[in-house]
Amino acid sequence: MRPPGGEPRRLVELDVLRGFALSGILLVNALLMAGPDVVHGGGPGAPAVDRVAAWAVTALVTTKFYLLFSFLFGCSFVFQARSARRAGAAFAPRHLRRTAALFVIGLLHAVLLFPGDILTTYAVLGLVLYGLRGLRPRAALRLAAALLAALAAVLLGYGLLTAALTAPAAPGPDPAGGTAAYRGGAASVVAAHLGDLPAALAANLLYAPDMLAAFLAGLAAARSGLVERRGRDRAWLRGAVVRLLPAGLAGGVVAAACANGPLDGRWFLTGRAVAVLTAPALTAAYACGLLLLLDPRGPAARVLASAGRMALSHYLAQSLVLACVFTGYGFALYGRLGTAAVLAGCVPLYGAQLALGALWAGRARYGPAELLLRTVTRGRRPGRDGSTSPGPRAARPAAGPRPAP
Repeated sequence: MRPPGGEPRRLVELDVLRGFALSGILLVNALLMAGPDVVHGGGPGAPAVDRVAAWAVTALVTTKFYLLFSFLFGCSFVFQARSARRAGAAFAPRHLRRTAALFVIGLLHAVLLFPGDILTTYAVLGLVLYGLRGLRPRAALRLAAALLAALAAVLLGYGLLTAALTAPAAPGPDPAGGTAAYRGGAASVVAAHLGDLPAALAANLLYAPDMLAAFLAGLAAARSGLVERRGRDRAWLRGAVVRLLPAGLAGGVVAAACANGPLDGRWFLTGRAVAVLTAPALTAAYACGLLLLLDPRGPAARVLASAGRMALSHYLAQSLVLACVFTGYGFALYGRLGTAAVLAGCVPLYGAQLALGALWAGRARYGPAELLLRTVTRGRRPGRDGSTSPGPRAARPAAGPRPAP
């Protein structure tokens, strides 16, 4: 059965995974936007349920879902290049317009809603990926592995030095008055975002090799037809889960122990080094397990795929709702809720997104952000069926021999 709009089958599985990735991104971003103490469970004096919830998120969610999103970005890069080739259009101008638009959207998102934005980093790394587009799948995977190994070595070396040479840091009050700023009016919130933006950009720069490695893995998967060959091969999917899940879970446990206890904060970077090496295994196990469990023709897959086709719109909508909940834009609950309460609130929000996404998919092919991005990329507004009205330079004869490849 072909999906709505007639897109190739391979995109159905990718859209399902993209819709699934939105759930983990929501959990992590909600904790980050709720306040720094909420991310770590509120500290030693916090209720046990909050500490356990934060520990579980670090072990099972943090970095894993962004990694899946990055992998899917690499896959989409290949499909966009093929789409340009089929349309007889040059891919470079399309890609440049797309990354420029993504950068602008990300910058506005970071300033107005959430300084931890990744769209700007994706836009910059998208240009790097364009420069590496000629890599064969094996070469792309080797480069991805080298990037992960190099980043893990840097984090591990610095982390071990930190653990050996520094004393445990005692928790203290927010020295920058960030809590009051985030609970203030709109101008105060924007000023707080601008103040936090350099640190967020530095973190994205540090972990850029991790994202680029996932881009390259996605490029290799799309070039080799991995999803088409294995996306519904139940034996292969089951074997992948069995092989990858133990290593991924073990790495998640180590990362959580370093970030959320029982080890103190000096071990944080050491845990991140372990996460860099093992998170891909857990991410792949999640993806394979989801494809194994879901019937691609079933209602759950259709709902997730509808959300996945509008992932950018959902990502921005999540930040808008969370900003209204936690900052002075709305209820100003920054720092006032525990970790478990924040995570519980994410459940109805994600459910509402899935429901609205399914309703929207019945009326329109693209979400608002996707329509904007696609219009900028192609230089014209797409029709309801995804086609664009060709201009004079793109017009083709109705019949005739195809040009040689």
